[in-house]
Amino acid sequence: MIEIKNVTKSYNDKKAIDDVSFNVNDGEIFAFIGHNGAGKTTLIKSIVGIHNFEGGDILINGKSIKEEPVECKKQIAFVPDNPELYENMRAIDFINFICDMYEVKKEVREEKIKKYSELFEIENNLNDTINSFSHGMKQKIAIISALAHDPKVLIMDEPFVGLDPKAVHDTKEIMNEMIKEGKIVFFSTHILDVAEKLCSRVAIIKKGRLIKVGAMKEIKGDESLEKVFLELE
Repeated sequence: MIEIKNVTKSYNDKKAIDDVSFNVNDGEIFAFIGHNGAGKTTLIKSIVGIHNFEGGDILINGKSIKEEPVECKKQIAFVPDNPELYENMRAIDFINFICDMYEVKKEVREEKIKKYSELFEIENNLNDTINSFSHGMKQKIAIISALAHDPKVLIMDEPFVGLDPKAVHDTKEIMNEMIKEGKIVFFSTHILDVAEKLCSRVAIIKKGRLIKVGAMKEIKGDESLEKVFLELE
């Protein structure tokens, strides 16, 4: 479980996140939506331990990201909206670098890399340097690196940007496989119809404050998620 408890994060005198609280349960795909500048990425980077925050706390399966950051990060994989990889490394070297940090055994990483590189049809590019890749190919490498250490919690910021239709489909299938294993998938997106179809619960943030959170069916009722979202303007 992810427990977000009264989190507040400010830049100078402006609150980017203002006393936000909600939980993300095991075995669910959770959508986090809001306009640009609403605070989505700030909260996501706080959850994964990139940003400090002055108020509240965030627990990953009972451990505080403030008090036990390494123990929390061992359970998390994070795919950012803009995959900032080491451009001069070969793709396979970057993936192995991530696996080394998470102490993934040789036979396990080889099986995972083979599985996901073939799924994303990028197995023939693993020996190429990352700076030769398109945005979509970099995104695929970021996703493979995230999945290679078998995380309990997968956090993704706009994961479908730049991916081709097959890769989008495959990523959604991976998400569904993970929740069948009782894991957590938490992601932000602007593609509201995807969130509506894929996610069991949703949180909507506006100007740093949580506007709505709950089961997808309850939040949207008989309307579309897009209509509900636009009515909050």
